Amino acid sequence: MEAELNKGYTYRDYVSLNDRKRYELINGELYLLASPSEIHQRVVGNLFGLLWQFFRDKPCNVYIAPFDVLFGEEEELDVKTVLQPDIFVVCDKSKLDSKRYCKGAPDFVIEVLSPSSVTADFVLKYNIYERYS
Repeated sequence: MEAELNKGYTYRDYVSLNDRKRYELINGELYLLASPSEIHQRVVGNLFGLLWQFFRDKPCNVYIAPFDVLFGEEEELDVKTVLQPDIFVVCDKSKLDSKRYCKGAPDFVIEVLSPSSVTADFVLKYNIYERYS
């Protein structure tokens, strides 16, 4: 399936996209993710390394994008909001579905800002994280 912006997508549609691009799904709308810059990758990698070291012997796991986080009360395939936080921590293993995605808010999220992502991260994604605690 090829992506059409503003179509009213669900997670079912999202996982069937085959145009080899990365998206996030926010309230049924697709948002194309730009390739991260070198500095973005370096910051994410360094933070991930520190967090991985901290949580290594603890019951929580640290994840790095791309890894889907589903937000919503609907059944998984009908969810209309799917984010890929740069880094996140999950302590409640029941939120993980066979390592394919996390259903529900992670315990800790880091979004590394880039010039192309400021509006999405500060407005759209922040509101989602806030809503789902």
